[in-house]
Amino acid sequence: MQKISAALAGTIKLADEYEINRIGYGALRVTGPKLWDEPEDKEGALRTLRGVPNLGINFIDTADSYGPETSENMIREALYPYEGILVATKGGVVRPSPDGWEPVGRPEYLRQCVLMSLRRLGLKQLPLWQLHRIDPKVPREEQFQVIQDMQKEGLIKHVGLSNVSVEDIQAAEKYFKVVSVQNLFNLVNREAEDVLNYCEKKGIVFIPWCPLAAGDLCKSGSILDVAAKELKCSPSDVCLAWLLQRSPVILPIPGTSKLQHLEENVAAARIKLSPELFQKLDEAGKKTYEASKASA
Repeated sequence: MQKISAALAGTIKLADEYEINRIGYGALRVTGPKLWDEPEDKEGALRTLRGVPNLGINFIDTADSYGPETSENMIREALYPYEGILVATKGGVVRPSPDGWEPVGRPEYLRQCVLMSLRRLGLKQLPLWQLHRIDPKVPREEQFQVIQDMQKEGLIKHVGLSNVSVEDIQAAEKYFKVVSVQNLFNLVNREAEDVLNYCEKKGIVFIPWCPLAAGDLCKSGSILDVAAKELKCSPSDVCLAWLLQRSPVILPIPGTSKLQHLEENVAAARIKLSPELFQKLDEAGKKTYEASKASA
């Protein structure tokens, strides 16, 4: 039997430097309820993190706001010194409460984000730091400028953006090379389609968050349900396979705190959708997205 490995999904080049297997790991879920504080099963979450390299995953995405701080601390405890793994983190969002997510883009705060992530992860330089969200209360040029400054100082090696428009990316490119973009995108949410197309054109790695959402397509008898049964896998695996075939610049980062779920996600690397099935799923996903927009 073929060993489960993220390498079976192929690779993607990040910043013309790092060869990344095309299923990464999103470390959002190694936190407590409402993504706050430590997980209820800390040892289980640590086992999951330690299982990441064994499954051929060499890219981990996290953020200082996950926990807050918990995810970065857990990653260090489980995987430091990260041999063969690129750990990317994000900053620029604060958590005043378990239900609160607020962008803060003041230059001095973004600098603090980077310095504290370095400390928590035990690094002298962050290989990839991503602005979690542009703060609308602060001129974005001020946010981009301090990021440029930190890159020149060597605190950050490469820079990415999250939750942005094409126009935001173009504005940021006047200050630094954008090597990754992380936006909401999945089979049934196509809001970032124009951003994905721009990334593909520019060779920017596109990291879809919430990659496994399927909405009404999870219902019994749907094209997704039928495809999963035919392929003898889960609907989530089909969603990941669709993403991998949607664009060569897509790097999915499904997250979980359970090792078994992680193994199931990585198993999607073996799935190849026929052109006909890919097209049917694509059309069904678009219809679901359009219907959700119309009813909103």
